[in-house]
Amino acid sequence: MANRMTINYDKKPCYDIVFARDFSLLADELSAFQISDRRVAVICDSNTEKLFGEAVTKELSGVCKKVILHVFPAGEANKTLDTVKEIYKRLIEEKFDRKDLLVALGGGVVGDITGYAAATYLRGIDFIQIPTTLIAQSDSSIGGKTGVDFDGYKNMVGAFYMPKLVYMNIGTLKELDDRQFYAGFAEVMKHGLIRDASFYEWLLDNMYEIHERDMDVCEEMVMRSCSVKKLVVEKDPTEKGDRALLNFGHTLGHAIEKAKNFEMLHGECIALGMVAAAYISWKHECLSMDEYYEVRDMFVPFNLPISIEDISPEKILALTKSDKKMDAGQIKFVLLKKVGKAFVDRTVTDEEILEAVREIYFSDEDMRE
Repeated sequence: MANRMTINYDKKPCYDIVFARDFSLLADELSAFQISDRRVAVICDSNTEKLFGEAVTKELSGVCKKVILHVFPAGEANKTLDTVKEIYKRLIEEKFDRKDLLVALGGGVVGDITGYAAATYLRGIDFIQIPTTLIAQSDSSIGGKTGVDFDGYKNMVGAFYMPKLVYMNIGTLKELDDRQFYAGFAEVMKHGLIRDASFYEWLLDNMYEIHERDMDVCEEMVMRSCSVKKLVVEKDPTEKGDRALLNFGHTLGHAIEKAKNFEMLHGECIALGMVAAAYISWKHECLSMDEYYEVRDMFVPFNLPISIEDISPEKILALTKSDKKMDAGQIKFVLLKKVGKAFVDRTVTDEEILEAVREIYFSDEDMRE
């Protein structure tokens, strides 16, 4: 019996999140959508295909009219409208109509691309999420944000579009390499920092089990992370208010990601952005100096960066100006009042942003000193 959680909008059930340890319950879950006479397109990247493509298509082949597998090259560089165009083309060739179904099998890039394709193909077709990475399970598959990058600018084209189901096979976390796993942990840590201090402490207390990827601990970790996001997105599904808190670390994180030409993983950049945001929180006298250093140093045991080389603080500042979170020309910055309580601040100055970036900037001169 799988654990499950229901996401509600306007106080009505919208979709379920199912927490399982394998794919064996997937066919039964999708049967509830009466898909016996529907076509299903499983969308995944080249990495996910090798790991889970066959298993998922096999599970679905007996419960629907037809299953196809559409694969695109892995990597953030392919999170573009061109990739979405290829999905449209395949769906048209396979004669998919509005009654058919898309399945996003993979990490955050796959989920965002598939969700956007579903939102726009024939003005809307059903889709489900099967997130296979920690960053997707703990964060990006929940809440209905879909989209693609445009000319290197992160998630500039997109839509809010809710899945019909999110099916989480926690067992897929065992297949992640260490770098991908810990990059995903950045979003987990974010949820504790912005909304749940007890969860933050639980993460630290269960550090060894998380490193070992103990399945019981990983399932509780993902469920608690999803619970935080559930509370936020149910209150503000289209980011008119509190949902902006989920952008803690993302304003500078996205700028770093672009400045590094997406050579760093998303979660690694968000960790750096969170360190910088915590620094500004200290300078605004929201956090004490000790609290700032505690937040900063807690990323280290989870193999996340707290400093970076080869960036220009001035370039990072310029890139923040083109972020989609700008509001009437003003950067909306998410800061911490304390661990577990975040707020949106519109008073952060360019000078404070530059100072925060210099705080995480590790130069050759630092080495010589």
